[in-house]
Amino acid sequence: MVLNTPGARLTLSELPRPEPSSDQILIRVLACAVCRTDLHVADGELSHPKLPLILGHEIVGDVAAVGDRVSAFKEGARVGVPWLAGTCGVCPYCRGERENLCDAAHFTGYTVDGGYCEFTLADPRYCFTIPENYSAVSAAPLLCAGLIGYRSLLRAGDAERLGIYGFGTAAHIVAQVALHQGRRVFAFARPGDQETQRFALKQGVFWAGDSTQAPPEPLDAAIIFAPVGELVPLALKNVRKGGVVVCGGIYMSDVPRFPYSLLWEERQLCSVANLTRKDAQEFLKLASQFRIHTTTTALALEQANQALDLLRSGRTQGAVVLIP
Repeated sequence: MVLNTPGARLTLSELPRPEPSSDQILIRVLACAVCRTDLHVADGELSHPKLPLILGHEIVGDVAAVGDRVSAFKEGARVGVPWLAGTCGVCPYCRGERENLCDAAHFTGYTVDGGYCEFTLADPRYCFTIPENYSAVSAAPLLCAGLIGYRSLLRAGDAERLGIYGFGTAAHIVAQVALHQGRRVFAFARPGDQETQRFALKQGVFWAGDSTQAPPEPLDAAIIFAPVGELVPLALKNVRKGGVVVCGGIYMSDVPRFPYSLLWEERQLCSVANLTRKDAQEFLKLASQFRIHTTTTALALEQANQALDLLRSGRTQGAVVLIP
């Protein structure tokens, strides 16, 4: 399913099967989750994508062929492909364990082709073994929603009372991790969205309400997954002195002006950009130690436009996953 022009529908296309270079692996795609970032790329909110482009960066598949210089994976291995597709490896960010900020980074389904297809290429240095206790469909959302949620949770520190704004795919995964760690989770949904509040409560959160409400007690930290800048001052208002607000999305509408008093008393506001391979290694190890239940809706690859429409409308619980 090919994006030829941002803002246009994806086109079902028949392309030659790609051939791996000496340093690449060819992956037969088994499942590819649909991420809100895909929607931002398709709608033109993230500029300068590779065009034409195959979207998708939450890929699970089997290695179908390997380049002659690849030793990390063998044919038949089950692998996952995340958003980060490659970095320069030599800049100060890469050498300082902050490769997520590399200026020369490549991104799956954005600057290189992704997983809305039957076969895709990847750099094995940025691929990961999938825990055996997950199917391809259940594992696919871990490759971005899970990883970005985990990195956001790290930025939230040791917060015991954790607020999550925008209870979608990333939120329903990171909430399970936070609960496993003994934290209390407070879920915020869009006003009037009772269905999402019920979904959050089923995940075991301590409290669920809409984003305009104050939680029953001050938060130690909050993570914002919804791409809505207006949530930033609301979240700052609800965290205690010294608390942290983490913006976990790659795109957000403009943040409105807010009084300095909301930031004062050493509250912190920060963002999360991309991910590192260390994040993936740590998170997938954690995912192998206890079963993270990913709520999924599976659609055929040809239904990619319908999948994006579902995300655009907000009418989904958990993740939509495409299956070739």
